[in-house]
Amino acid sequence: MISKKMENMVANSSAIRAMFEEGNRLAKLYGPENVFDFSLGNPNVPAPEAVKKAIIDLVNEEDSLVLHGYTNSNAGYEDVRQAIAESLNERFGTAFSAKNITMTVGAAGGLNVILKTLLNPGDEVIVFAPYFGEYRSYVNNYDGVLVEISPNTVDFQPKLDEFEAKITEKTKAVIVNTPNNPTGVVYSEETIQKLAAILEKKQKEFGTDIYLISDEPYRELAYDGVEVPWLTNYYASTIVGYSYSKSLSLPGERIGYLVIPDEAADSENLISAANVATRILGFVNAPTLQQKVVARCLNEKTDLSFYNRNRETLYNGLLECGFECIKPEGAFYLFMKSPVEDEKAFCAAAKKYNILLVAGSSFGCPGYVRIAYCVAYDTIVNSLPKFKELAAEYR
Repeated sequence: MISKKMENMVANSSAIRAMFEEGNRLAKLYGPENVFDFSLGNPNVPAPEAVKKAIIDLVNEEDSLVLHGYTNSNAGYEDVRQAIAESLNERFGTAFSAKNITMTVGAAGGLNVILKTLLNPGDEVIVFAPYFGEYRSYVNNYDGVLVEISPNTVDFQPKLDEFEAKITEKTKAVIVNTPNNPTGVVYSEETIQKLAAILEKKQKEFGTDIYLISDEPYRELAYDGVEVPWLTNYYASTIVGYSYSKSLSLPGERIGYLVIPDEAADSENLISAANVATRILGFVNAPTLQQKVVARCLNEKTDLSFYNRNRETLYNGLLECGFECIKPEGAFYLFMKSPVEDEKAFCAAAKKYNILLVAGSSFGCPGYVRIAYCVAYDTIVNSLPKFKELAAEYR
């Protein structure tokens, strides 16, 4: 018998992944060109050519026993961590060094490392709906309690009055994700400043340390000159989790990092514990080859124009169909209002046209659906007539 905890996790397993698997099934029946799968945030832009070159050069130049062996520290290669720290310092005016960087198995691995480091059973972690649904499982992994802030469906900035009211003595961490999955919204500097002020106030009120965890796999994907605030500059006890899955189109390589600033409360112990958590969670260390690859590609970026063309075409096309949605400022997701209250029924109706969407209830925001537009441009163009047919059902 599997554990009771896993029984619950299996029962509530990712709706996103389930829809992706459904897309594969439909593609076999109708042909992939006739299935419009917007379920999974799997980049459809090739990695920069510099990534391929770095892999080839490293394999040819480096001692294979070193390149493919364990790192001396579970936190990763020191030279890689130092290179990342210096890159961040140059971009954001910070003063990080190698010790502040822990290489991780993607952003998901990083979040699990830091939650393992921080949480005691019963500790509360606050999230702002809509939010990445896997946060539920990550917090549950360590017997934490997820506390949801209800969605602000006007502009999808966090509801800060509700946030302030729900902070308690048990609040250990707050997770923010900006640019946001699933809305594509970027939290404004004003929002971050107010959020930081609330956290400072509540720490003093309760005499506790509250950590702000910034989940940032989409940091480099922002459009129209929108600035994404760097959160350690606003709140001392901020921990940043980053992934190269989207910025370099490397989702399957599972490579990212945590930033734990010296200014964070109990930073020395946090850094040490994150190192140990990396090992005891079974990661041991982040993939060694990929650590070296990303260190050589710190100034590389994915082709944002590809996503922007998809964004503009899809957003304008859906508006023409009569759907209601907020224009994404970042990431590669569009959050559309369901024309009926039960968005799961709407997703089921969309499947009749081979359109695969993810229900907003998976993100703590029923009544909406997520559309991942990191697909081929032809998929966007060819789907719009089907969206029109779908819209006609609800007129």
